[in-house]
Amino acid sequence: MAEQAGPQPARINRRRLLGGGAAAAGAAGAGLGAVALTGQRESPAAEHATTVPFYGPHQAGIATAPQSWAAFVAFDLRPGTQRDDLVGLLEIWTDDASRLTQGRPALADTEPELARRPARLTITLGLGPAVFTVAGLEHRRPSWLRALPPFDIDRLEPTWTGGDVLLQICADEATTVAHAVRVLCRSVTSLVTVRWVQRGFRDATPGTTPRNLMGQVDGTVNLAADTADFAHLVWDDGSVQPWLAGGTSCVLRRIAMALDTWDEIDREGRELTIGRSLGNGAPLTGTAEFDEPNFAAVDATGISVIPSSSHIARAHHTHDGERFLRRGYNYDDAPMPGQTSNSGLIFAAYQRDVDAQFLPVQRRLAEFDALNVWTTPTGSAVFVIPPGVSSPGGYFGADLFDS
Repeated sequence: MAEQAGPQPARINRRRLLGGGAAAAGAAGAGLGAVALTGQRESPAAEHATTVPFYGPHQAGIATAPQSWAAFVAFDLRPGTQRDDLVGLLEIWTDDASRLTQGRPALADTEPELARRPARLTITLGLGPAVFTVAGLEHRRPSWLRALPPFDIDRLEPTWTGGDVLLQICADEATTVAHAVRVLCRSVTSLVTVRWVQRGFRDATPGTTPRNLMGQVDGTVNLAADTADFAHLVWDDGSVQPWLAGGTSCVLRRIAMALDTWDEIDREGRELTIGRSLGNGAPLTGTAEFDEPNFAAVDATGISVIPSSSHIARAHHTHDGERFLRRGYNYDDAPMPGQTSNSGLIFAAYQRDVDAQFLPVQRRLAEFDALNVWTTPTGSAVFVIPPGVSSPGGYFGADLFDS
C-alpha cells in the first residue's frame, strides 16, 4: 500500500500560546520550567519495549501469555460495504498492527511517541457472520459462526452484543492499549462504526493464576500453549474450511457480577458455590490449586464434598473434546444509581469448534449453576479468528478472500 500522509493536526499559533499576558506567561513559565528542570529522561530499558512477533501461522494474542490490560472493540460495517472495501479495511489494519506491535507508529499516527512502548502489544482480528454475507463468501463461513442460542440466564444488552468485526487489543500498559484503540478506530471511520468497546484488566504475576473480582482464583483448569492438546483443541486444521487452517474462534461473554449481594455470603457459602477454596484455589477435596477435584467424594454424613450444583462441577468437561482456552479479563465500570459496584468478567473463550466444545459446557451452566444467583450474562458475540499473517505483504484474512 502506498504511504499517505494522515490528516494534519490543527496548528496553534506560537504567539497566541505564549502571549496571553504577563500573569499567564508567568504561571506557564513556572510550571513548564519546573518540569524541564526536574524531569529526567527515561533510559531505553524503561521504555517497555518488549514485543510479540506479529507475523506467523497464528495470530498473536491467543497463545500469548495474557497481558495485564485488554480492550475488545466490535465494529459494524457501514451500509453499502462491498468485498473490496473489506479487503481494504483489513489491509489498513494489518499495516497499522504490524507497526504498533513492534513499537513503531502507524502511518497516520499523530502521537507517535505513544507507540514506542509496545509493552507486549498484540492486536487480534475476528470476523462476524455478516462479513461472509457482504463478501459473497457464505460457502466459506464455518457452520458454528452464528450467535449463540438464547439461554434462560441471559439478560443480553445490545450495548454489549453482536458485531461484524472484532479487534482484541492487549498489552501490559493501559496507555499502550488506549493509544492502539484510538489509532485503529480513527483510521477507518469511512468503512466501519464502533458498536461497543469493553475494557478489562487482570493481574498477570508470572506463575500464578489470576483472581476475578469475586476473589476466586479464575482459570486453573486451562489449556497450556505449545502443547498437543492446545494445537488440537484451539487451532483449526483446515479440514473443513481450508482457508481457516491455523485460525480459531472467539466466544466473548460479558458477565455481570452482583458483588453487593455476594459480599453478604459467608466464606463457607462462597466456597461451596464455587467448589474451591478461596484461599489458594484448591478444590474442596484437595489441598493445592491444581489437585484434581474428586466429585464422587462424600463427607461423614454422605453429602458430596463438592456440591453437584457448584460452578466447577457444572463447568467440568465430560470428555476431553469439551475443553477450550479461557482468557478472561475483569471489568470495573462506574456503578449505576443505587449500586456500590458495576463489575464483572469479560470471558473470552477460544476453540476450533464452538458447537462441539463451548456449547455443551454453556448449556450445563445455564441449566443450573449455583453461581448463577450472582452472575448474569449481559453481552455475547461469536467471531472467527483467521490464521496469522504469514509475512510482510499479506493481510488479515487473506486466505479467506484470496483463496
